[in-house]
Parts: sequence; C-alpha cells; structure tokens
Amino acid sequence: MTKKFENLEYLKSGNPRQKRVYHVLTKNHILEKLNVYNPILVGTIPIEIDIKKSDLDIICCYKNKDEFAKHITENFGLFQKFRIRQTNKFDSPAVIAGFKTDGFEIEIFGQNIPVKQQNAYRHIIIENKLLTEKSEPFKKEIIRLKKQGIKTEPAFAAVMGLKGDPYEELLKFEIL
Repeated sequence: MTKKFENLEYLKSGNPRQKRVYHVLTKNHILEKLNVYNPILVGTIPIEIDIKKSDLDIICCYKNKDEFAKHITENFGLFQKFRIRQTNKFDSPAVIAGFKTDGFEIEIFGQNIPVKQQNAYRHIIIENKLLTEKSEPFKKEIIRLKKQGIKTEPAFAAVMGLKGDPYEELLKFEIL
C-alpha cells in the first residue's frame, strides 16, 4: 500500500482533481526537476480529503541545505508567488519553498532526512490506513472540519477523540 505514493501513476486514474494534479505536475516537470531529492507528493490530495484551497505538498531529502535551496530557486524561482525560507522549527533544519502554477499552490519541503522517515510521509501513510479502515462518515467528518479551517492532523485527532499534540498522537498509529 505504501508504494502507491512513490510515483504519480495512481493520480492518472484518480478523481478529477487528482487527474488535474497529475497533469500540472507532469506538464511542469515538477518531480523531474526534484528527482535527485526523492520527491513524494503528500498531503490531502493523494488521500482524497482535500478541500478547494488545499495545496500540493512535496517532500524531499537533501544532503546539502544550501545546494537544495539553490536548486529550488533555479528551477522554480520564476513561478508565480515564489518564496523560499529556511527554518529550524522542525526536528531537523528544513527548507520550505512555495509557488503557484496552473491554479495550484505548491509547497516543497526539504530536510536531511529520508523522505519515508519524514513526518509528512509517515502521516499520509497512517491517515490513508485510517481512512481505509473507517467508514465514509469518518472521512466526511474530516473534510467537514477541514472546511472549517482545521488542519488535517488536528481534524483526525478531533474525530478520533485523541488528546495531546495531534501530530504526535497520530504517529502512535504507525505500524513499523
């Protein structure tokens, strides 16, 4: 099941929005340009709990933070609303870039952590598993909360009655 997210092929036969995402990413060669950084599309669109304003989240693994930032700027700097920043807010230093193309906000997030060990990937695997195991009303309630402005992990935590930090609590559902 986790292999599903490793390439974009599943989007081609997905819902209409997923098909559009596939077209936008391939037309603009987004993942091709990031290929050396093992990019994976994560977030709500792959697991069909996106809302109208959901962005495309792409995680990457870099070896050298400055080279990664330079690569991102060189390849995406001319896109509409391009911005890039570095932060130490997460477990490990991160580079976060964003831009807009073809009606989608795209965020590229890089760390010196293998993509499958990054929290965004771990969360999508857990969330996908929960959505598969739970009922359609569960999924609809997550989407309803997201439409109210609640972020994805806090929405899952609310529906599941989890206490504490929702990002950490969800990781407890991980199967190693």
